[in-house]
Amino acid sequence: MRPATRRDGGGTRLPEPVAPHPANGLDDIVHQRSRLGVLAILREADRVEFSYLRDALGLTDGNLSRHLRTLEGVGYIEIQKGYQGRRPRTWLRLTRAGRGALDKELTALRTLMTRLDLLPGEGGSHPGSVAG
Repeated sequence: MRPATRRDGGGTRLPEPVAPHPANGLDDIVHQRSRLGVLAILREADRVEFSYLRDALGLTDGNLSRHLRTLEGVGYIEIQKGYQGRRPRTWLRLTRAGRGALDKELTALRTLMTRLDLLPGEGGSHPGSVAG
């Protein structure tokens, strides 16, 4: 059986486009482990203190700050600085865009997991596989 084809304007046979792989739906900003952790924790609360995130994710202050700048730069989180008593505090909040990005990431991961769960055993066939 020949693969599905289509003709371009000049009569040349072209292969039908393959549906995009679910991994193409993953967001490089969100998918990084620490940033995904930040977004997931922020999704669970109205706002979260910096030190809680740092401890929960096992990051250094500098490493967490770098990830937070990345997320703030694309509009996924808001950073609010203030005081609790005399102690300076930093609180973080998930924005609407951040919630949407996290939802999209989770949907892409679920789609990928479903695709892999449907494979028949080890070495199962899937679109684009080559029997060997």
